[in-house]
Amino acid sequence: MGVRLQKYLADAGVASRRRCEELIISGLVKVNGEVASIGMSVEEGDLVEYQGKPVKAQGERVVFAFNKPRNVICTADANEDRVRVVDYFKELPYRLYTVGRLDYDSEGLIFVTNDGDFADKLTHPRYQKQKTYRALCEGSFTEAELSSLRKGIMLDDGMTAPADVRLAHTYGGRSEVYITIHEGRNRQVRRMLAAVGHSTLRLRRVAIGSVELRGLKQGEWRRLEKAEIDALLKTEPEQSRQ
Repeated sequence: MGVRLQKYLADAGVASRRRCEELIISGLVKVNGEVASIGMSVEEGDLVEYQGKPVKAQGERVVFAFNKPRNVICTADANEDRVRVVDYFKELPYRLYTVGRLDYDSEGLIFVTNDGDFADKLTHPRYQKQKTYRALCEGSFTEAELSSLRKGIMLDDGMTAPADVRLAHTYGGRSEVYITIHEGRNRQVRRMLAAVGHSTLRLRRVAIGSVELRGLKQGEWRRLEKAEIDALLKTEPEQSRQ
């Protein structure tokens, strides 16, 4: 009995299953020398290649918490000439990729894995994992601005869901705020803050669900324990919207 090609690629640590489907559609995957297509299955003995390199199934599945520095990118593309998150793991015997993204100029917590099932589940909308950011911004916040962020902000791609917002400090013409959201739009926190008149000077993700950044210096990682992974993959109590 064959295995769906996108599942085979995900289990081999190439990317999440949905991302592997995109790679197949893009013509980057071959099976037995022929460009693959969606719907194909592979069997034992088939030669599967991604970007010209053989892809082999991996045994142990792992998930790491990583503190991404600024100016490090999340892609696992081997042709990229900038520093990648996966470059910090090159001594490990796994083919890894990031779950979700952090912008080039943002920093903080991101998960790195070879587990396609974990990646698919964690990024699926039904899980709605809360993500907490600490933002350093220009200016002081009014109560009206904080209230607007909490209720939801109209952006060019629609209304955001309500956010949990807490003012941490205001000093020297700058403010630090904690913002917790469950959505994952492109540069969402920066755009929300800009919508109420505040430029973001530094943005750091400090928690995803129940996993926190604390204890990890920039560029450091730790392996998640099974109990932490199980907690992340639960739909309760984070299932309801904020």
